[in-house]
Amino acid sequence: MSHPGRYFSALPDGRIRCEVCPRYCALHEGQRGFCFVRAREGDGIVLTTYGRSSGFCVDPIEKKPLNHFLPGTPVLSFGTAGCNLGCRFCQNWDISKSREMDTLADAASPEHIARAAVRAGCKSVAYTYNDPVIFLEYAVDVAQACRAAGIRNVAVTAGYICDEPRREMYRHMDAANVDLKGFTESFYKNVCFGQLGPVLDTLRYLVHETSVWVEITTLLIPGVNDSDAEVDALSAWVARELGPDVPLHFTAFHPDFKMLDRPPTPPATLSRARRIAMGNGIRYCYTGNVHDEEGGSTRCPGCGEIVIGRDWYLLTAWRLDAEGRCLGCGATLPGVFKGGPGRWGPRRAALRIAPS
Repeated sequence: MSHPGRYFSALPDGRIRCEVCPRYCALHEGQRGFCFVRAREGDGIVLTTYGRSSGFCVDPIEKKPLNHFLPGTPVLSFGTAGCNLGCRFCQNWDISKSREMDTLADAASPEHIARAAVRAGCKSVAYTYNDPVIFLEYAVDVAQACRAAGIRNVAVTAGYICDEPRREMYRHMDAANVDLKGFTESFYKNVCFGQLGPVLDTLRYLVHETSVWVEITTLLIPGVNDSDAEVDALSAWVARELGPDVPLHFTAFHPDFKMLDRPPTPPATLSRARRIAMGNGIRYCYTGNVHDEEGGSTRCPGCGEIVIGRDWYLLTAWRLDAEGRCLGCGATLPGVFKGGPGRWGPRRAALRIAPS
């Protein structure tokens, strides 16, 4: 199942260094990187999960979460196994931390995935559940097949990637939700086993150097990354460095994986974070993983009226024309809205794809 990888170099001591992400894993023959799915074979790095998935589902696009990209439409979602971060709170740990290749029960070629998306009526395909950074070669090939079939591509990612592979991957993406997991180096080091800097670099690159539609998600963990000071610093950085029109989602944590000692996030924490962010100039700040219609709805940048009402993944109101302009005042909402809302709703449907 090995597929030739890209972005590696030989070191003087005979090891091969993977250069897809800032871990720069240096491997002897037969060794795997931190992500577990990129491995040394001979004089190169291979991807061991090409063409194999932990499952396919049709989700609402709002679940990614993306609130300004084809609202109400279905997205075909899939991931593989492994991850290049080690978040102690991982909500998908059974996939991202899997060391069992049997987890990858579904096999599909890029062309099969594109055809399945068309048959299911999906407007996009999302590379999610674990991070597409580590299955870069597979994600790029699927994305090319999808674009050829008129399907758009969505990366759900932690943004922990080096510059050159980042440029390759995002040439093929139309939207991205980037997990900005916290806003201190100590949080990234001690809780995620990574670094904050490369994630900020990814965000700057996406917003300022590409046409990819970008939204950001921060999972707020009680007593860990939810202080007023950290939320203030994070949202002020987003407004200053990326601009006030980049949507920011604050979502609720639930105890999972290796962080079972923390309580679920109170809805009041999300509302407080939203107020702080909006006070820093963020125009589109949302609460997630809770029922909060005000925190989930989108208001017009011109008149302030609700133009997209939401309750979790359900659209409750729509007051935009086919080009994404407010029906009340004519102001244009930033995002990708052409064609009006989809009607998928909150459904989630498992999908089987015939192997190639």
